[in-house]
Amino acid sequence: MIARDDAMNLLKEHVKEESLLQHSIETEAVMRALARQLGRDEDLWGITGLLHDIDFEQTKDDAERHGLLARGILEAVDLPEEAVRAIEAHNGEHNKTPIAGEFHHALRCGETITGLVSAAALVQPDKKLASVKPKSVRKKFKDKAFARRVNRDVIRECEQIGLELPAFIELSLRAMQDIADQVGL
Repeated sequence: MIARDDAMNLLKEHVKEESLLQHSIETEAVMRALARQLGRDEDLWGITGLLHDIDFEQTKDDAERHGLLARGILEAVDLPEEAVRAIEAHNGEHNKTPIAGEFHHALRCGETITGLVSAAALVQPDKKLASVKPKSVRKKFKDKAFARRVNRDVIRECEQIGLELPAFIELSLRAMQDIADQVGL
Protein backbone atom coordinates (compact mmCIF):
# COMPACT_ATOMS: atom_id res chain seq x y z
CA MET A 1 0.00 0.00 0.00
CA ILE A 2 1.10 3.57 -0.67
CA ALA A 3 3.15 5.05 2.15
CA ARG A 4 1.76 8.02 4.06
CA ASP A 5 4.48 10.42 2.81
CA ASP A 6 3.84 9.35 -0.79
CA ALA A 7 0.09 9.78 -0.28
CA MET A 8 0.65 13.29 1.08
CA ASN A 9 2.85 14.19 -1.88
CA LEU A 10 0.21 12.85 -4.28
CA LEU A 11 -2.48 14.84 -2.49
CA LYS A 12 -0.42 18.02 -2.74
CA GLU A 13 -0.01 17.44 -6.49
CA HIS A 14 -3.78 17.59 -6.89
CA VAL A 15 -4.89 19.86 -4.04
CA LYS A 16 -3.62 23.42 -3.74
CA GLU A 17 -6.22 24.96 -1.40
CA GLU A 18 -4.82 25.04 2.14
CA SER A 19 -8.25 24.55 3.71
CA LEU A 20 -8.81 21.38 1.68
CA LEU A 21 -5.39 20.02 2.67
CA GLN A 22 -6.27 20.71 6.31
CA HIS A 23 -9.64 18.98 5.90
CA SER A 24 -7.86 15.97 4.41
CA ILE A 25 -5.45 15.76 7.34
CA GLU A 26 -8.35 16.10 9.79
CA THR A 27 -10.23 13.33 8.01
CA GLU A 28 -7.14 11.12 8.15
CA ALA A 29 -6.94 11.65 11.91
CA VAL A 30 -10.61 10.80 12.46
CA MET A 31 -10.35 7.73 10.23
CA ARG A 32 -7.28 6.48 12.10
CA ALA A 33 -9.13 6.93 15.40
CA LEU A 34 -12.14 5.07 14.02
CA ALA A 35 -9.92 2.23 12.80
CA ARG A 36 -8.34 1.92 16.25
CA GLN A 37 -11.75 1.96 17.91
CA LEU A 38 -13.18 -0.66 15.56
CA GLY A 39 -10.09 -2.86 15.27
CA ARG A 40 -9.52 -2.11 11.58
CA ASP A 41 -6.38 -1.36 9.54
CA GLU A 42 -5.33 2.07 10.77
CA ASP A 43 -3.03 2.79 7.84
CA LEU A 44 -5.61 1.78 5.24
CA TRP A 45 -8.35 3.84 6.86
CA GLY A 46 -6.02 6.80 7.49
CA ILE A 47 -4.66 6.95 3.94
CA THR A 48 -8.20 6.64 2.59
CA GLY A 49 -9.24 9.60 4.72
CA LEU A 50 -6.22 11.59 3.58
CA LEU A 51 -6.92 10.98 -0.12
CA HIS A 52 -10.73 11.09 -0.12
CA ASP A 53 -10.98 14.56 -1.69
CA ILE A 54 -8.02 14.26 -4.07
CA ASP A 55 -10.27 15.17 -7.02
CA PHE A 56 -12.33 17.87 -5.30
CA GLU A 57 -10.63 20.90 -6.86
CA GLN A 58 -11.26 19.39 -10.29
CA THR A 59 -14.87 18.41 -9.56
CA LYS A 60 -16.16 21.06 -7.15
CA ASP A 61 -18.50 22.42 -9.82
CA ASP A 62 -19.64 18.93 -10.87
CA ALA A 63 -20.72 16.92 -7.82
CA GLU A 64 -21.68 13.95 -10.00
CA ARG A 65 -17.99 13.41 -10.84
CA HIS A 66 -16.54 13.95 -7.34
CA GLY A 67 -15.13 10.69 -6.06
CA LEU A 68 -15.28 9.08 -9.49
CA LEU A 69 -12.45 11.11 -10.98
CA ALA A 70 -10.37 10.06 -7.97
CA ARG A 71 -10.39 6.47 -9.23
CA GLY A 72 -8.33 7.45 -12.27
CA ILE A 73 -5.82 9.29 -10.11
CA LEU A 74 -5.57 6.52 -7.53
CA GLU A 75 -5.34 3.57 -9.94
CA ALA A 76 -1.77 4.68 -10.64
CA VAL A 77 -0.75 4.09 -7.00
CA ASP A 78 -0.81 1.15 -4.66
CA LEU A 79 -4.14 1.73 -2.94
CA PRO A 80 -6.42 -1.25 -2.31
CA GLU A 81 -9.67 -1.40 -4.26
CA GLU A 82 -11.72 -1.25 -1.05
CA ALA A 83 -10.21 2.17 -0.33
CA VAL A 84 -10.94 3.45 -3.83
CA ARG A 85 -14.55 2.24 -3.53
CA ALA A 86 -14.91 4.00 -0.18
CA ILE A 87 -13.59 7.22 -1.73
CA GLU A 88 -16.13 6.92 -4.53
CA ALA A 89 -18.92 6.15 -2.06
CA HIS A 90 -18.19 9.07 0.26
CA ASN A 91 -20.08 11.18 -2.31
CA GLY A 92 -22.52 8.43 -3.29
CA GLU A 93 -25.64 10.55 -3.02
CA HIS A 94 -24.31 12.69 -5.90
CA ASN A 95 -22.25 10.29 -8.02
CA LYS A 96 -24.63 7.31 -7.64
CA THR A 97 -22.00 5.02 -6.10
CA PRO A 98 -23.70 2.57 -3.73
CA ILE A 99 -22.94 3.23 -0.07
CA ALA A 100 -22.46 -0.17 1.49
CA GLY A 101 -20.69 -1.33 4.58
CA GLU A 102 -18.73 -0.10 7.52
CA PHE A 103 -15.79 1.43 5.63
CA HIS A 104 -18.08 3.55 3.42
CA HIS A 105 -20.12 4.84 6.35
CA ALA A 106 -16.97 5.49 8.39
CA LEU A 107 -15.44 7.66 5.67
CA ARG A 108 -18.70 9.51 5.10
CA CYS A 109 -19.33 10.39 8.74
CA GLY A 110 -15.62 10.79 9.48
CA GLU A 111 -15.02 13.40 6.82
CA THR A 112 -18.28 15.23 7.50
CA ILE A 113 -17.76 15.66 11.25
CA THR A 114 -14.54 17.57 10.60
CA GLY A 115 -16.52 20.54 9.32
CA LEU A 116 -18.62 20.75 12.47
CA VAL A 117 -15.65 20.35 14.81
CA SER A 118 -13.55 22.90 12.91
CA ALA A 119 -16.42 25.39 12.97
CA ALA A 120 -16.80 24.81 16.72
CA ALA A 121 -13.11 25.67 17.14
CA LEU A 122 -13.37 28.82 15.05
CA VAL A 123 -16.06 30.30 17.32
CA GLN A 124 -13.87 29.85 20.40
CA PRO A 125 -12.19 33.06 21.64
CA ASP A 126 -8.75 31.57 20.87
CA LYS A 127 -9.95 29.71 17.72
CA LYS A 128 -8.26 26.53 18.97
CA LEU A 129 -9.43 22.92 18.97
CA ALA A 130 -7.97 22.54 22.45
CA SER A 131 -10.72 24.84 23.77
CA VAL A 132 -13.56 22.78 22.28
CA LYS A 133 -15.44 20.38 24.55
CA PRO A 134 -17.51 17.40 23.36
CA LYS A 135 -20.61 18.89 24.99
CA SER A 136 -20.17 22.06 22.93
CA VAL A 137 -19.95 20.07 19.68
CA ARG A 138 -23.09 18.11 20.63
CA LYS A 139 -24.91 21.39 21.27
CA LYS A 140 -23.72 22.84 17.95
CA PHE A 141 -24.79 19.62 16.20
CA LYS A 142 -28.37 20.29 17.34
CA ASP A 143 -28.26 23.90 16.10
CA LYS A 144 -29.13 23.56 12.40
CA ALA A 145 -28.13 27.19 11.75
CA PHE A 146 -24.58 26.53 12.99
CA ALA A 147 -22.33 25.26 10.18
CA ARG A 148 -25.52 24.74 8.21
CA ARG A 149 -23.76 23.15 5.24
CA VAL A 150 -22.57 20.25 7.44
CA ASN A 151 -24.93 17.33 6.79
CA ARG A 152 -26.06 16.04 10.17
CA ASP A 153 -27.68 12.96 8.60
CA VAL A 154 -24.30 11.87 7.22
CA ILE A 155 -22.68 12.40 10.63
CA ARG A 156 -25.40 10.18 12.13
CA GLU A 157 -24.11 7.36 9.90
CA CYS A 158 -21.73 6.74 12.80
CA GLU A 159 -24.55 4.59 14.14
CA GLN A 160 -24.14 2.35 11.07
CA ILE A 161 -20.66 1.50 12.33
CA GLY A 162 -21.74 0.87 15.90
CA LEU A 163 -20.97 4.22 17.51
CA GLU A 164 -23.53 6.39 19.25
CA LEU A 165 -23.36 10.06 18.28
CA PRO A 166 -21.88 11.35 21.59
CA ALA A 167 -19.08 8.76 21.48
CA PHE A 168 -18.37 9.53 17.83
CA ILE A 169 -18.23 13.27 18.49
CA GLU A 170 -15.80 12.74 21.36
CA LEU A 171 -13.58 10.36 19.35
CA SER A 172 -13.50 12.78 16.40
CA LEU A 173 -12.78 15.83 18.53
CA ARG A 174 -9.92 14.07 20.35
CA ALA A 175 -8.46 12.86 17.04
CA MET A 176 -8.53 16.37 15.62
CA GLN A 177 -7.10 17.87 18.80
CA ASP A 178 -4.16 15.48 18.46
CA ILE A 179 -3.25 16.98 15.06
CA ALA A 180 -4.32 20.58 15.76
CA ASP A 181 -0.80 21.89 15.19
CA GLN A 182 -0.81 20.43 11.67
CA VAL A 183 -4.03 22.21 10.69
CA GLY A 184 -3.53 25.54 12.45
CA LEU A 185 -6.32 25.05 14.95
